[in-house]
Amino acid sequence: MKNPKRFTERLLRNLIAVMFSIPCLIPLLLIVFNSLKTKQAAAAMDLSLPALPIPWENFSVVIEKGKLAQSFLNSLLYSAGSVFLCVFFASAAAYVMSRNQTRINRFLYMFLVLGITLPINYVALSKVLITLRLNNTRGGIILLYTAMQLPFMTFLIHGFVAKVPTELDEAAVIDGCGPVRLFFLVVLPLLKPAVITAGVLTFLNTWNEFTAPLYFLNSTSKWPMTLSVYNFFGMYFKDWNLVCADILLTSLPVLLIYLLGQKYIVSGMTTGAVKG
Repeated sequence: MKNPKRFTERLLRNLIAVMFSIPCLIPLLLIVFNSLKTKQAAAAMDLSLPALPIPWENFSVVIEKGKLAQSFLNSLLYSAGSVFLCVFFASAAAYVMSRNQTRINRFLYMFLVLGITLPINYVALSKVLITLRLNNTRGGIILLYTAMQLPFMTFLIHGFVAKVPTELDEAAVIDGCGPVRLFFLVVLPLLKPAVITAGVLTFLNTWNEFTAPLYFLNSTSKWPMTLSVYNFFGMYFKDWNLVCADILLTSLPVLLIYLLGQKYIVSGMTTGAVKG
């Protein structure tokens, strides 16, 4: 051991991290263990290990009774649509506002970023959606999700664009690139960490959103998985094994997307926070 002091410090930091992580892991373990138990065993809601044989039919019952297949497709459609629109408009707006810092663009940027702090007025928003005939439609909820996420994602990517040298733009223009080709072929590939960060965060926020679809989606066939879990819990609130299985199936896509994009989230957030 070359440096005992550094080893001790690293071991102490890891122990502290484990201590703070345990309370966060307990609810997850509680859901996983109880989703693999029978109704009688899960009634206690403890951390005891599931007994064999494991009742795998819990998940099939949840998928059938909770209509998770349709809800999963709805959530996937809403999340993918909002990610595409939000990332495209946020990156384009951030690039223009960062490179062309006129008085109007600075005002528009501050006005847009102000949406991060302002609360959502669901009454006025409902009037707008009804007027535009977008209420209780899949397209309307995708546009709503996009508008909700756009201010923060523009703020995030704007700070990253400022780190891209303007000399690359000048060289591309000299080589004959127009504005569209300049953005898509030169600038956008350099924004990969920030774009992936924005995409992952938009996906997570959209997938977990509960209030917006509760207000603006009246048809059960258009409900995302969050509303399906809420409805399923109302019908089977005594069957904790089924409730935990439902929550587990709903959380798996979120965990998968986060694990795939976590390294980009760290790099994108830290780089974008340096200069805005």
